[in-house]
This record gives sequence, structure tokens and C-alpha cells, in this order.
Amino acid sequence: MKILGGVMVLALLAACGGQRQPDTYGRVTQFSQGPISRACMSSERKARNSQLCGCIQTVADRELTSQDQRIAVTFFKDPHRAQEIRQSDRPNHESLWTRYRSFTNQAERSCIGY
Repeated sequence: MKILGGVMVLALLAACGGQRQPDTYGRVTQFSQGPISRACMSSERKARNSQLCGCIQTVADRELTSQDQRIAVTFFKDPHRAQEIRQSDRPNHESLWTRYRSFTNQAERSCIGY
């Protein structure tokens, strides 16, 4: 269970995206600040840096509601929470998980290389 949660967080950190115009390779070139960016920068992952975390925040601003972002921030410190949401039968958790997966996929495509 913790492994899957860790993989989700790593996918998030390996990713990035943006509210601004992407460059010719589809990557974001201007970055945002916010709760996801702060959680990313405070994580213990070696891959974190201000560009990557800002890129992930930019994608979060585009793909997730502010409530979704507040929940996603908890995944950084407690990957098991992501697993609980993913496995939940509650309709609001199912819709959150659908948006979160879309977010991580978009972030991965947009933020590669940061």
C-alpha cells in the first residue's frame, strides 16, 4: 500500500505542467507558487527543485480545484492517504481520484526535464 502511494508521489514529482504557455516541446516555461509547490519543496525527494515544484503547481492550478489541491498536499507527507482515496467507494473520492490521475499524467508530460 505504501509503495503504491510512494509511486504516485514520485509520479507527481517526476511530472510538471502549467497554466502558462508551454514551449515547443510542451513543457511549461513559467511557474506558479501554491500549496502543491510548497509541499513539493518541503518533501524529502532528491528530484525536487523550484522549477519542478513550480511546474507541478502550474499543472495543479489548471487541473485541480483548490479543495483537490488541499487533499493532494496530504499525499506528500502521507502516501497511504492517496491509497485510501484511490480505494474508497465514496463518489467524491472516486471523482477526486479521476482528476488527480489526470493531473499526474499531465504533469508528467509537461514537466519532464525540470
